[in-house]
Amino acid sequence: MTTVPRYWFRAHTYGWGWGIPCAWQGWVVFGVWLGILIGGLRLLHRPGPAHLVFVILMSAVLIGICYLKGEPPKWRWGGSDA
Repeated sequence: MTTVPRYWFRAHTYGWGWGIPCAWQGWVVFGVWLGILIGGLRLLHRPGPAHLVFVILMSAVLIGICYLKGEPPKWRWGGSDA
């Protein structure tokens, strides 16, 4: 008996990447990520290079989680993948 993987993030219909979460685990990850992002930006008192580095690192973390727990990424043209 084969098990179908349960993805936390569904792939976009068009283009490459992931959309909003499709499982409760994905929503938890996204909520925690968003909280850390907003909290971290508030702790960095003045906009500058630190903000940019922090946002890039946080984005890389979210992309990594989506890559591990989301549908496999590939370019999609919409409609069926056949």
